[in-house]
Amino acid sequence: MNTQTIYLASKPHYEILDGLRGVAAVMVVAFHLLEAHSGGNHLAQIINHGYLAVDFFFMLSGFVIGYAYDDRWNRMSIGTFFKRRVIRLHPMVIMGSIIGALFFFFQKSPCFPNIDNVSVGTVLIIMLYGCTLLPLPLKWDIRGWTEMHPLNGPAWSLYYEYIGNILYALFVRKFNKVALSILVFLAACATLHLCLTAPNGDIVGGWALNWEQQYVGFVRLLYPFFAGLLLSRLGWLIRVKKRAFWWCSLMIV
Repeated sequence: MNTQTIYLASKPHYEILDGLRGVAAVMVVAFHLLEAHSGGNHLAQIINHGYLAVDFFFMLSGFVIGYAYDDRWNRMSIGTFFKRRVIRLHPMVIMGSIIGALFFFFQKSPCFPNIDNVSVGTVLIIMLYGCTLLPLPLKWDIRGWTEMHPLNGPAWSLYYEYIGNILYALFVRKFNKVALSILVFLAACATLHLCLTAPNGDIVGGWALNWEQQYVGFVRLLYPFFAGLLLSRLGWLIRVKKRAFWWCSLMIV
């Protein structure tokens, strides 16, 4: 066991975060299941706020990144950081792309009008491209929903996760608490502006490679991710109390 492994293992693990991540995941699944039965009308949908659990994922990621890596930069290079993050995140990307390709033609329905015109060869090419997590241009859309990752729609959140990690490693890790607080405040203002100006206050989005969707995605990433990072640096605020999991789960739901 090398020194870095011993150092990483010496940090306490917040098991409550694993549980809250599970609760948030259930909310996302419930949101999408109920979305199908409301005709896409989020105003008429039960649990129509469930998509915000993705924003909670971003906050958890920011907290975990700060907690795990903030005090390691004097012994860790940027390359080592990116290697660790790729090992942690990218297997899910590849697995999602392969599974999406295997089941692609089983989705054939009026909901996905483009599937009728897609060949097996095209799906295989999109699968290999999807394994890189690079965003797919709109003209290559193979389902008809203008997705960046049509074989694994939710991969858009990992795309922004990578961007958050890159911003942290290159710039934000060097911010002190004051500078980070200013960044979080500005990101919160952008979030508030988006909520007030989006149609019906609905900020679902971030999965298409156009300016409108990319703006929504970046706004949804920046506030929670860096708020989570700031929270990790305000360690004196973190106290896991009795029944904390149940209270926090209730707030997420």
